[in-house]
Amino acid sequence: MDTTPHNPDGAVTASTVLPRPAPLRFEQGAACTLGMKWQALHQAADAVAAIAGAEAESLPQDVQGFPIAIGDAGAPRRAIAERGIEDLSALMEAGLSALLAALEHGTRPDGAAQALWREFQAARDAILQLAPASSGEPPFTA
Repeated sequence: MDTTPHNPDGAVTASTVLPRPAPLRFEQGAACTLGMKWQALHQAADAVAAIAGAEAESLPQDVQGFPIAIGDAGAPRRAIAERGIEDLSALMEAGLSALLAALEHGTRPDGAAQALWREFQAARDAILQLAPASSGEPPFTA
């Protein structure tokens, strides 16, 4: 059942950009908490994309499987990834809150949303680089 609010004039409002759950697959265990944070981060990014007028991305397998891959990468990489996700989550929370507040006041924050969307993609791509490319990759050293 689609719970998207009906908006006949097509205007972007706070109620039309709230993220729709798009569950990522992740396994139980050490990656569980990280996986939930990763999923929430991408739901926030979907809302920012909607405000920016961009299509929400279909997540490639490497993005979906990142919590599991980084869980297998060893403690140093995992710790850096966790800090990166926390930092990016804080940025997205503040940015999305500001965008939603602007929408509530009748402002169209398209430019700011596009900038936040690009920043999210760049930061997420940097975090993804922490995952091992293959099982034969040497251990990460700080």
